[in-house]
Parts: sequence; structure tokens; C-alpha cells
Amino acid sequence: MKKKEIQERIDELKMDYIRIQGDLDKLESTGGNVTMLEKTLSRMEDELNELRQQLAKASE
Repeated sequence: MKKKEIQERIDELKMDYIRIQGDLDKLESTGGNVTMLEKTLSRMEDELNELRQQLAKASE
């Protein structure tokens, strides 16, 4: 993946993360089951970490 593609994917994930975090907050406040959203956020965090590492290597 090129540096620009990596950065675009990071930006995309950040926007999705914020949206899902908001959904989780709403669901949690109504007493809903948030397990699936928490797992999704965790997977997104892992992917963001990997992409940031790739971006750092691409910038060298």
C-alpha cells in the first residue's frame, strides 16, 4: 500500500470509529448489549495500529 492509501484508510477508520463510539454510547445509555460494538472497536484499534506502523515505515 502506498503512503497516501494508508493515510486514507486511517482517516476512514477514524471516522467509522467515532460513529461506532457514538452508537455504543447511545446503546449503553439505554441498557443495550454493547459487546459486539466493543469488539468492533477493538478490531479497528488493532487495524489502526498496524496502519500507523506501515505509515511510519513508508515515511522512512
